[in-house]
Amino acid sequence: MDRRTFIQWGAGLAGLSTYLLSCKPERKIPGVIVGANATRGHLLRDKESHRPANYIDKELVIVGGGISGLSAARWLRNLGIKDMSLLELEDHVGGNAHYGQNDLSAYPWGAHYIPVPNNDLTEYLSFLAECEVIVNTDAGGLPVYNELSLCFDPQERLYINGRWQEGLIPQFGVPTTEMKQIELFLQRMEEYRYKKGNDGKDAFAIPVDRSSKDPLYTKLDEITMKQWMQQEGFSSESLQEYINYCCRDDFGTTMDTISAWAGIHYFASRKGKGANASHSDVLTWPEGNGYLVNSLRRSVSEFIETNRLVTRVTSVKEGIFIDYLDGKTGQVAGYRAGKCILAVPQFIAARLLEDKVRQQLVKEKVHYSPWMVANLKVDKLEERSGAPLSWDNVLHGSQSLGYVEASHQLLQQDKTQRNLTYYLPLTQEPPAEARKKAQAKTHAQWVKEILDELRIVHPNIDEAVTEVNVVLWGHAMAQPLPGIIHGGIRQQLAQSPDPRIQFAHTDLAGISIFEEAFYQGINAAKKMVE
Repeated sequence: MDRRTFIQWGAGLAGLSTYLLSCKPERKIPGVIVGANATRGHLLRDKESHRPANYIDKELVIVGGGISGLSAARWLRNLGIKDMSLLELEDHVGGNAHYGQNDLSAYPWGAHYIPVPNNDLTEYLSFLAECEVIVNTDAGGLPVYNELSLCFDPQERLYINGRWQEGLIPQFGVPTTEMKQIELFLQRMEEYRYKKGNDGKDAFAIPVDRSSKDPLYTKLDEITMKQWMQQEGFSSESLQEYINYCCRDDFGTTMDTISAWAGIHYFASRKGKGANASHSDVLTWPEGNGYLVNSLRRSVSEFIETNRLVTRVTSVKEGIFIDYLDGKTGQVAGYRAGKCILAVPQFIAARLLEDKVRQQLVKEKVHYSPWMVANLKVDKLEERSGAPLSWDNVLHGSQSLGYVEASHQLLQQDKTQRNLTYYLPLTQEPPAEARKKAQAKTHAQWVKEILDELRIVHPNIDEAVTEVNVVLWGHAMAQPLPGIIHGGIRQQLAQSPDPRIQFAHTDLAGISIFEEAFYQGINAAKKMVE
């Protein structure tokens, strides 16, 4: 029996055992669907035109308590501004970096790591020092990262051709001809990492607005990543599946949809270096980016008002009038502010401003990816052969992104229970249709879908899982479609109808990563004091 036949035979046995297990009587797994308050959020869409009887004067109001809003508040607080309020719809801040917790550990409900930052991001590095993620600098000025924040080994593994391999780049059972294409692709990305345009700027930078405007590179925003792959002769199925995974991981969107510029940016924009880390390393915590949210929240806690559904923002000569519904009392209230930062997605900002032109532009040009994220509390899992349980665990060819072990960063190594956070970008239908289907599913249906996949790699998952909680993100991130980043669309949306109102959100960057949200907040805050 040759090697390929043996692999196929083994995979067949695995499939048979999975089928037999799936015939077992189903047991009800405890858990609920939790998360973003879609019902309250839809009140904005269906709002009535009630106005507050009185308005409280305020120097500045920030609408939205995601990373951009928190970053703006932090920057303004550091400048000495005290007469400020940050209004948030939910009963917590953090946006899609929110997290949950059980008796075992915290776990992310969304964004769960940050890559080692580029060394020119001075404000961001300063913030990470505040968070004690950076603990020192070495003699050469390189940041020293907290070893408890750097992802512990083993970091990642991929289930491919019937076994786990170390790392996410396909290798095990991949034909030599395809491996050569993969190596060539990675070499091209490494070249792009250090390319500069004719304006002297990095071809692919963070934040996006610091990138070169050289047409040699910006023209990549006119085609999809898949089209670019085809043009360059990258036909390897294993490579294409890996690129598609990366696109869905960072953008919640497939490679045949996103801009080639955005796809290459994923690989080529990271250049950071620490005394004990490189650009390929990641920083993570049990609560994911909730760790960073907590630091931001603590710095501006005196300004945060949660359970505030802002329903209207009106600009007149006398000030910016912000109407909101108090989610706890049900009462309508409002602020009259001198200035306002709308740190919310553009589809919300357009409604708050009652700006029909903006609403139409967003409807036509900006689409938001829906996601399902689940946390599974499990007892000891049976494993397939190959690399051991890692922080990031991905199944090659899956619609999901696999799972991260949220409890991976806990110092105790002898764990009998674990929290696994499972990620599924809903990319099989157009976003609006995917949202409707997701909202119609029951908890039991989601559990079945998750376990049906994980049973492939953990045969005892049905017995091991003790609880599954699910969150649905209807509008997790804006998709970086062709033309969004360099075609003038996001630049047009960034233009404010009133200089006293500024916008801050990653949909104005085109790419939803922590650094972009952080700098969107700073940029809007700076405009408030110009």
